[in-house]
Amino acid sequence: MGLPPRFVLFPGRHHLLTRFQADYLGRLARSDGTTIVWAVTSANHDNTRRNPVPYHRREAAIERFSVLTGLRSLVVPVFDTAPTDAFAEVTLKTIAVATGLDLTPADTVVACSTPAVAKLYERIGFPIAQVEADAELDVVPERPWDVLLRLAGGDPTWRTLAHPATTDVFERYRLVEQVRSVVNDPLVGDEGGLTATRDYRTYVDAFTEAAERKWTAVRRHVQPGRIVDIGCGAGSVLELADREAALHESDLIGVEVARHLYQECVHKKAQGVFRNANVYFYQRNVLGGAIFADRSVDTTLTFALTHEIWSYGRQRESLLQFARRIHDHTVPGGVWINSDVCGPAERRRPVLLRLATEDGANPPAPRHDLAELSEGEVRRYVGGLSTRARLAQFAVDFAFPFEYEVVDEGSVRLELGSAMDYLTRKDYVDNWLSETREQFCGLSFDEWLDLLAEAGFEVDPASAPLRNDWVIDNRIAPVATLTDTDGRPLDWPDTHLLGIARRPLTEEP
Repeated sequence: MGLPPRFVLFPGRHHLLTRFQADYLGRLARSDGTTIVWAVTSANHDNTRRNPVPYHRREAAIERFSVLTGLRSLVVPVFDTAPTDAFAEVTLKTIAVATGLDLTPADTVVACSTPAVAKLYERIGFPIAQVEADAELDVVPERPWDVLLRLAGGDPTWRTLAHPATTDVFERYRLVEQVRSVVNDPLVGDEGGLTATRDYRTYVDAFTEAAERKWTAVRRHVQPGRIVDIGCGAGSVLELADREAALHESDLIGVEVARHLYQECVHKKAQGVFRNANVYFYQRNVLGGAIFADRSVDTTLTFALTHEIWSYGRQRESLLQFARRIHDHTVPGGVWINSDVCGPAERRRPVLLRLATEDGANPPAPRHDLAELSEGEVRRYVGGLSTRARLAQFAVDFAFPFEYEVVDEGSVRLELGSAMDYLTRKDYVDNWLSETREQFCGLSFDEWLDLLAEAGFEVDPASAPLRNDWVIDNRIAPVATLTDTDGRPLDWPDTHLLGIARRPLTEEP
């Protein structure tokens, strides 16, 4: 073995440090003059399955590791970028900007156990130390991510493999519970969202456009105090609440699970959009555990959220769990205001649905390979189908299977709930593969009332089923007609609900 390197570049997410890493880096450095340069990737991501620990906690653990091992360290955050073959060059430039160090193959060894990443550095001349993948090791050690999964799975042996620097920071900042909650979350994707196919720019625009209408509909029911908007999107409704003089003493709290939308909220706050000093945002999934203490919230707002909990969770079971969590954190006399889609009163009723065939292409059969296409290809293909052909495609892609019977070229027989699920979704071609994962008509309004009562709420008389007549008049009626099975015309059913649910002031023990 030659002279020890002047620098060891150690790129990685570094959510958890191991005893093996301490031993390996110590043998690799072999000198007080060697500096370990920790390039902490995905430093701008946290609270997701791939990145459950925020950067500042990772940095704290590395600094603690440096003190305990005597290894001189520099920690550099590397923000996430789109996949690129120039990843190594980007990382080196980031280090140069942050520290002034121009690492070269002559003075630096790259410590990396991921073959694909190691090749990127090897290609530009850097020698590689393979860490856990080192072929000369007698025993193959567990990688940090495997140790973290032990932690998430409740296996106490993670503590014997993790370095004391990690266990110390995890315990002091209660990260054990956080990691378990995020990694085991049944709804959140690897990157902190409900679905990987959603175009969040579209949703930010939609939330902004609809915010004033939503706020106008619920404002009179909002109780001052601690006001929480769960699934707050880009924070547009809270912007309007912030302008209300009567709420200037209230705390305004936004909770958003999708990383893209949460970051937009934080950006708005940093830019001074909110006048109220008591505006806070959290990236959390309410199903992952209680967010607020019992009896601590005066008003909870949810807009276009509950159908997602139904769709991505375990339908009614997950929705009831969600309702019970809201009931628990609501003060006696407090209110939960829910605005969302809902199913028609007679969801199971057989109906005849006649759909236009002349407004697009009518291929002989639907495709089964849309998931293999790009977003643009999916949008163009689905957008070019006739209303009738799009129903056939919807039946293939919809995550909640339903049956329909072909009556003639443009008519089908199916249940009313399935008909409305399609008709209220057929125009979402920009996010087709995301939208077809969600069910709008899982519960009727009366079924919603039963669920709220089961969760312990009292329903305010202001609660009501609603019909979006603009959607009916502009999107549905021009291309579809609805009749009973004998051909008699039917009125278009309700499409939405406004639920005002209160926790009783007095409750039985």
